[in-house]
Amino acid sequence: MVNFTVDEIRRMMDYRHNIRCLSVIAHVDHGKSTLTDSLIGHAGIIAQAKAGDTRFMDTRKDEQERTITIKSTGVSLYFEMDKKYLEKGSLKTYEDFTKDGAKYPDLKAPDNSPYLINLIDSPGHVDFSSEVTAALRVTDGALVVVDCVEGVCVQTETVLRQAIGERIKPILFVNKLDRIFLELHMDGESAYQSFRRAVESVNVIIETYKDDGFVDCQVHPPDGTVGFGSGLHGWGFNMNKFAEMYAAKFGVAHEKMMQKLWGDNYFNPKTKKWTTRDNGKLKRAFVMFIFDPIAKLCEAIMEDKPEIFNKMLEKLQVKIPKDAQELKGKPLLKRIMQTWLPAAESLLQMIVNHLPSPVESQPYRCEQLYPGPQDDVSATAIRQLRPQGSPHDVHFQNGSYIREGPLLRLWPCVLRNHCHWPGGPHPWSRLRPGRQERSVREESPAYCPHDGSLRRTDARRPLW
Repeated sequence: MVNFTVDEIRRMMDYRHNIRCLSVIAHVDHGKSTLTDSLIGHAGIIAQAKAGDTRFMDTRKDEQERTITIKSTGVSLYFEMDKKYLEKGSLKTYEDFTKDGAKYPDLKAPDNSPYLINLIDSPGHVDFSSEVTAALRVTDGALVVVDCVEGVCVQTETVLRQAIGERIKPILFVNKLDRIFLELHMDGESAYQSFRRAVESVNVIIETYKDDGFVDCQVHPPDGTVGFGSGLHGWGFNMNKFAEMYAAKFGVAHEKMMQKLWGDNYFNPKTKKWTTRDNGKLKRAFVMFIFDPIAKLCEAIMEDKPEIFNKMLEKLQVKIPKDAQELKGKPLLKRIMQTWLPAAESLLQMIVNHLPSPVESQPYRCEQLYPGPQDDVSATAIRQLRPQGSPHDVHFQNGSYIREGPLLRLWPCVLRNHCHWPGGPHPWSRLRPGRQERSVREESPAYCPHDGSLRRTDARRPLW
């Protein structure tokens, strides 16, 4: 059952600091749509047990048949996050809002902070690159998905280059870890080196194509900007999850523990001391404290050894879901891992804490979105996100069909600018399939025949 209402979505549009707009980008078959299912399931739109198999964002019949995304598809989701998981700018926004006693309305828990996530699932095939371009123009962040076995591929570099060119801030998810444990049976050190190469390859691309006006956009696991998991099985984690678990055990700060869990850090169980030197006998911290426990749990479940995995689950304070009591093998593994390490929670933390809100992104993205003079009234309005008192330039990048009916939803560049159309909803909101987008553009008095865009022709006259 869907756990949010249209009224909640509409109400969140007024809290611009609590909005996140992102595209999911990757090479073809690296698991974008299956990973997106985790967020869809967490919002209650589909059953959590079916996350990864439903491919909810593939709305067309040919997409479901071919198991490939062809058109970019968008969805708006409402989530609440406990303030203890908020970091940096998100935490400051929450504290600034609540310092005078103000509260967000109708929260499920008093210490939660609500968020509106506008997510677009884009194609990964090179033939549909225009769909990726259109999706990136209307979002502020990008969730880059990389297969942990195949690594960064050609189309990964292409779409990431597009994102950096649009000044889209990325976060990274290293996907398909189930292949490491169930198919390839890689040892911990080999798996770590594979993950490290994926992260470094992404950062090389970012560093190559970023401009001087767009800094601090690299991804690093200790910063919480990199996640690992299996979109198909609906589980995932970042350093925050395990740092929280081990920080209390070792009596160190959470931030320091996150640094210890990645890189050349080794723990000697005999001396109970940390070191950065590998003597050939010690395991690195990532392998010892993260990889090995997951591998041991997967092996025990797949070999049907309840005496082992039940003991582990008891220590982890994880209960087997009621609908999984009779399951065995992969189905049981999927439900247990979803319960212990739900991918949606890690993704939500990464999105909220490390992707910018429209308020943060518009000042440095205005040059990319608005081709006119950067000191005129429209550019100033875009940078400041002024909802009233200024004209608006709207450039429709793309359209997608709504799952519930034969309607065409158009995605404008200034989607976050609270454009209130004169006289109610604009007539394009009632378009039917069969009417070409280009013909609609040409019917508008604001149509520019040179580049096909829609521009304001008279500041004193509304477009519609």
